[in-house]
Amino acid sequence: METTNTRKNWTDQELKLAFYLYCQLPFGKIDARNNQIQVLARFLGRSANAVAMKLVNFASLDPAIRNSGRKGLGNASVADKRIWDAFHSDWTSLSEECAFQFASIQPDEKQESDVGISYMGETRIITTMARIGQAFFRNSVMASYQNRCCMSGLSIHGLLVASHIVPWAAASELRLNPRNGLCLSAIHDKAFDRGLITVTADYSILVSGAIKRDNSKQGQLIAELEGRRIILPAKFLPEKNYLVWHNEHVFKG
Repeated sequence: METTNTRKNWTDQELKLAFYLYCQLPFGKIDARNNQIQVLARFLGRSANAVAMKLVNFASLDPAIRNSGRKGLGNASVADKRIWDAFHSDWTSLSEECAFQFASIQPDEKQESDVGISYMGETRIITTMARIGQAFFRNSVMASYQNRCCMSGLSIHGLLVASHIVPWAAASELRLNPRNGLCLSAIHDKAFDRGLITVTADYSILVSGAIKRDNSKQGQLIAELEGRRIILPAKFLPEKNYLVWHNEHVFKG
């Protein structure tokens, strides 16, 4: 563990990497024994305890975490808040910047998206950055919802999708923002994307008439979600303005 005499101030770049990791870990896995925390700690030349505590400091800035009533939070510094605000102002460039650095930290580890980094050719760079962004968004949304569908509660990882509330095409600046995401099963994701279901600003589910008129068992199971509240994430509550946008521009009520 770092002592008072050996402790060094965190640089902005170190804080960026710590926050990048915070986004992709479920709150319950922020622990010095976590392998990803240990790897980052070795790279930063800090103890795993110090890195874990820094991630907890970031958690104290998250309204979803604070509203859960968890105790022992509240040691975030001015610098922590600055990095939190910087990411929320520009998720795309900062997450991509950190992703490339993480690839050098763990060059032998495959990420879920199996990203292969190459700097040869503009097209390859754009494709690679898009895949890196997709991996970060998926990991962050999955971690926030603790790997379960917020409508059905399904927790089979291979059947879950990190679904955008406001689609990429409508607002590219939101494409990597975890607050623009919902964790949904594949069928709920498809229905959400097609406007057959939506989530209101008070986190209640609305179901379209097309689903309600469907007499199949699966259709009726979805129709029964009408009026229920989604399972809220442990981190990064969905932004209400994005939900309103989906209600108004995608939902076919």
